[in-house]
Amino acid sequence: MTDRRLVQNSPPRPGFLAGLGQSLPIALGYFPIAFSFGVAATRAGLTAPEAVMLSLVIYAGASQFLALALVTSGAPVLVAAFTLIAMNLRHVLYGPALMKQAGTGASRRHAWAWAWGLTDEVFGQALGALARGQRFSEPWMFGLGLGAYVAWVGGTGVGALAGGGALESFPAVSAGLGFMLTALFLALLLSILSRAALPAIAVAAVATVIGTLAVSGTTGILAGMIAGALAGVLRR
Repeated sequence: MTDRRLVQNSPPRPGFLAGLGQSLPIALGYFPIAFSFGVAATRAGLTAPEAVMLSLVIYAGASQFLALALVTSGAPVLVAAFTLIAMNLRHVLYGPALMKQAGTGASRRHAWAWAWGLTDEVFGQALGALARGQRFSEPWMFGLGLGAYVAWVGGTGVGALAGGGALESFPAVSAGLGFMLTALFLALLLSILSRAALPAIAVAAVATVIGTLAVSGTTGILAGMIAGALAGVLRR
């Protein structure tokens, strides 16, 4: 009887449209950055369909700018592939962390599909919503991921069609777009910041700085990810 009352009093699981609506802040941040990528891709000599294909297949934000730089500089394909994989290894941890927050009763049946859209910002938005008491549902995750994905691919297409010289008259705007993706992710994380998470964040930050200064930015990201995850696990 008690379990039945708990189920009846719990909030309903959000649907696809709820996820689509919650993706709006991410989409508003993604579109101009993707526009900038489309412009950069055509400036580097790619055609509009090629630029859009990069966003459709890679869909990795800052990593796409790195991929563009590697390809245009003549880097070997294997080197470019391994560099991008190393940069994005952190995404392996997003799914387990999200499902842990969602609880043991959360469905994982279609995780193979909605996990494709689990970017940094989508993960931050989903984790924040769950931390605030929202229930988990796979249709909601599909909506959240699809809204962000469409904005990114659409922004790339518009930027590619605008051409490589679209931002030449606005140097300040072009410079600001480079930080927008980082700012968006930080804003989402700050919304769920708690005192208990501060030690793990501090450890991750120190490891990232040391790895970046000692070796490279990619090493710093990996070091921060691993150190922060270990600090969080040991604290528990």
